[in-house]
Amino acid sequence: MDILDGIAPLAPRYDGFVLDLWGVVHDGRKPYPGVVEALERLRAAGKRVAFLSNAPRRAWVVERQLAGMGIGKETHYDGVITSGELVWRHLERREAPFFARLGRRVFHIGPDRDHSVIEGLDLVFVESPAQAEWVLNTGPDPRRGPRSVEPYEETLSACAGLGLPMVCANPDLAVMVAGERLICAGALAARYREMGGEVAEIGKPDPATYPPVLDLLGVKRRERVLAIGDSPHTDLAGAQAAGLDAVWALTGLAAHAHGEDPSPERLREALREHGVEPLAALRGLRW
Repeated sequence: MDILDGIAPLAPRYDGFVLDLWGVVHDGRKPYPGVVEALERLRAAGKRVAFLSNAPRRAWVVERQLAGMGIGKETHYDGVITSGELVWRHLERREAPFFARLGRRVFHIGPDRDHSVIEGLDLVFVESPAQAEWVLNTGPDPRRGPRSVEPYEETLSACAGLGLPMVCANPDLAVMVAGERLICAGALAARYREMGGEVAEIGKPDPATYPPVLDLLGVKRRERVLAIGDSPHTDLAGAQAAGLDAVWALTGLAAHAHGEDPSPERLREALREHGVEPLAALRGLRW
C-alpha cells in the first residue's frame, strides 16, 4: 500500500473531495497541521470540497464550530452534511417507514448541544423513557461521561424494556478528541441492539448518506470524487459502498490504533478485517 505525505499528487485526478471532519480535518479542538493550507490549495485549484461527518447535530452548528477554528465556508469549503442534518430531514419529511411511525414524545440520550436535531419540528423532549414514544441517541452526556457504555446500561435497559425504537444520529463507535479516545452514539446503539432494541442508524457507512453530499458538491461523475477518512468502519466502507474512491487518513482513530508510523503490512491487515480497499493511505490532510 502506498503511503502519501500529502494530497498534492491526488488533486489533478479529482474535481470533488468529500472529507471527514473529526480525525481528518481537526482533533475536536483545532485543525491538524497543514489542513488549512491544503483546503486553500484545493479551492485555488478549482476543486469542490465538502465535509461529510457523523456529527449528531445540524450542519449549521458544525459550520459555526469550524469558523471558530479558522475554517470558513466558501473560503475553505463548499458545504457540510452531517448525520444530525440527515436525521432532521428524515424527521421533517417522514417518508421512510421507520420515521413515519415515530411519535412526538422523544427521550434524548446525549448532551443538550445536540438539541438542534429536532429544532423547528413538532416534537418534544420528555424527562423519562416511560413518557416517550421513541429514543434519540446522539451519544454520551456530560453527567455520565464519554468513556464507557456502562453508565448508560440502566437507561438503555429501561428503553428496551418499553420497546422504544431508537434513532442513532451518529453510527461512529468512537472518536479521538484532543488525543483521547471517547465513545460515540454508535457504541450505545450497539449495546441497545444486544438488549433487543430496534435501532435506525443514520450516517456513514450507509451509502444513502452520500447522495446529499454529492448534490452539494455538484460533481456529476462519481469517479471524479475522492473521499478521505480515518475510519475503515465508517468512512472507507461508506465510500466504497457509494462507489467512490477513498484514501485512508492515518490521523485520528487510525493513529490511535496503529501508531504514528505504521508499516504497510499492518495497514493492509487492518483493511482486510473491514473488507475495504482504499487507493492509498495519507499521513495527514496536508498539501
